[in-house]
Amino acid sequence: MSPSKPILLAAGGTGGHMFPAEALARALLARGRTVELVTDKRGHAFGDALPEVAVHRVNAASPGSGLVGKLAAGWKMGLGLLRASALMRHLEPAAVVGFGGYASVPTVYAAANARVPVMLHEQNAVLGRANRMLAAGARRLAVAYPEVSGLRERDRAKIVLTGNPVRPAVAARRATPYEPPAAGGPLRLVVLGGSQGARVFSEVVPAALARLPESLRARVHLAQQCRPEDLDAVRAAVAGLGLAAVELDSFFRDVPDRLAACHLALTRAGASTVAELTCIGRPALLVPYPFATDDHQTANAARIAQDGAGWHVPQPELTAEALAARLESLLNDPDTLAAAAAASRARGRDDAAERLADAVLEMADAAAPANAPTEAAP
Repeated sequence: MSPSKPILLAAGGTGGHMFPAEALARALLARGRTVELVTDKRGHAFGDALPEVAVHRVNAASPGSGLVGKLAAGWKMGLGLLRASALMRHLEPAAVVGFGGYASVPTVYAAANARVPVMLHEQNAVLGRANRMLAAGARRLAVAYPEVSGLRERDRAKIVLTGNPVRPAVAARRATPYEPPAAGGPLRLVVLGGSQGARVFSEVVPAALARLPESLRARVHLAQQCRPEDLDAVRAAVAGLGLAAVELDSFFRDVPDRLAACHLALTRAGASTVAELTCIGRPALLVPYPFATDDHQTANAARIAQDGAGWHVPQPELTAEALAARLESLLNDPDTLAAAAAASRARGRDDAAERLADAVLEMADAAAPANAPTEAAP
């Protein structure tokens, strides 16, 4: 493979797709490879941190509802495929890596049809719909979990376990050891609800803390991310609880530091959140977003619970009474927290970006002598 040939990353939409793409870009650039990003209008470039990564835009859309919506989505996808096919001819990439989501579909499909080596990266424990559509045309499927559901049997031979890349600031915190709560010492609880917070946490957490014994509340250091519209209500709800410290915000810029310092986290179970928790090695109560596509967050949480690295709490079971009982039990049991932290760290990776880069380059090198035809995606 010629180092001058670019490697195209196809990603867009949410940070769950863009974070691992950015991490892979960094790893490939460090090896002297040319990297370019293909995304849709929603996708953000990697910003000032990676100005050398050229960005190309293609049309893409998720399947619409109703006849008009489906026709509009099909039209956009068709335009995206035409643009992506032109990019294949113009750039002649060494490989294309798709990170799931419908923003990746035109580029990955065009690459498979042009016989460009394709790798798909799946961040969740369930193969996403876009990756399911594209798996037939991929030469490799890089996964974050040893077991991924939704795969056809004939695609299992393509699997390479890489993990889910995390931000450098997260990887740097893997060296921070977990310190379980000391008798009578602070109890640091971090509550994160994803990029926009979670209303259910804003409603349930203050009510659960109010049910804790006063002596326990007096030790709790609460850092909670809330939706902007919920901040005042949460602030009022916790004001008279006698907590040792309270930090509420709609966005924390220092999440890696907060996770590294916490004794217990309460979070959703998105791919990036789970990757960060396990990379740093922190115990967590995982409450999957119940409306996630294919319920993939439930699958993620279930895998973590099976490993003993945290506790899966379905949202319907997240009542103030149940959460209070769980918090009281765990915060008074440092040995259980420490065991979960160790299990979390054991399943986490700080080298996922390097492993993914290895797999991409091996695939591209193997295909370099003659780009053998690959089965095009249906």
